[in-house]
Amino acid sequence: MSTPEPSVFLESPVVVKPKRRAPRKINLVPWIFLAPAVIVFATYVVIPIFQSFWLSLYDWDGLSPTKKFLGLSNYTELFQDDQFWTSLKNNLYWLILFLLGPVVGLAIAIFLNQKIRAMRIVKSLFFFPFVLSGVVIGLVFSWFYEPAHGLLSTILSMFGLPAISPLSDEHWVTPAIIAAGLWPQIAYCMILYLTGLTAVDPEQIEAARIDGARGMKMLWHVIMPQLRPATFIAVVVTIIGALRSFDLVQVMTDGGPFGRSSILAYFMFQQSITNFRMGYGAAIAVVLFLIMSVFIALFLRHMIRNERT
Repeated sequence: MSTPEPSVFLESPVVVKPKRRAPRKINLVPWIFLAPAVIVFATYVVIPIFQSFWLSLYDWDGLSPTKKFLGLSNYTELFQDDQFWTSLKNNLYWLILFLLGPVVGLAIAIFLNQKIRAMRIVKSLFFFPFVLSGVVIGLVFSWFYEPAHGLLSTILSMFGLPAISPLSDEHWVTPAIIAAGLWPQIAYCMILYLTGLTAVDPEQIEAARIDGARGMKMLWHVIMPQLRPATFIAVVVTIIGALRSFDLVQVMTDGGPFGRSSILAYFMFQQSITNFRMGYGAAIAVVLFLIMSVFIALFLRHMIRNERT
């Protein structure tokens, strides 16, 4: 009698199904709040930038319904224009001298960051230029430079020096206008650094004093690293202000004498509005935008490198 073979039970392998990740929920609240600002920024900043690039390829007087396509002829003419190179050179002067704004603003901010009686009054006096418009500042400095009865001539006469007229001297007109522009720019940088100094860690300063840090060592190695955000904003705003300054030139000299005080922003206005050459003016605007972007990109790269080290 044969015995039955034992039954073999084969267990089927257990298949573990991977868990499906729950769909990631998108929080729409931040986008809802950002949408108005993004729409306004795109409408009034981004789109006009591309329109300027497009318009710089045409010959248009700003009034007629038709435009004549020129390609890169506006740029070719621009780089052969002596007035363009004069304006560009003046813009470089503006940029170099305007960088004194953050330096002097920092020095004034450190001086004002003290607990002294009546310091609020002193702060308000230094803050005062920032609330003035460029037109008012231009008029004030025009009266200051006036050769017959201006304050500058009066001060020079007190020392037995002859009166001068910097706004009519082609060698001194640009530095004279830059000095007028530096007055409110220093006030703006001072405000930024005063705000940044309130966030400086006093424990780090006290520890540095214990280690023997004083003067410039304290400023450069302890205070300045904590003021990097304020420095970044101050330098970027100063670069933009130096390259786009228009109102002071318009009010004080109208580009004179003989176009020697003209800068790219004023040259663009003169060609677009006065000479009815919108395409040529757009080409100037494109060049100014590219120069501004290069300077800001280089400084931003430098700041990012310092943050990583």
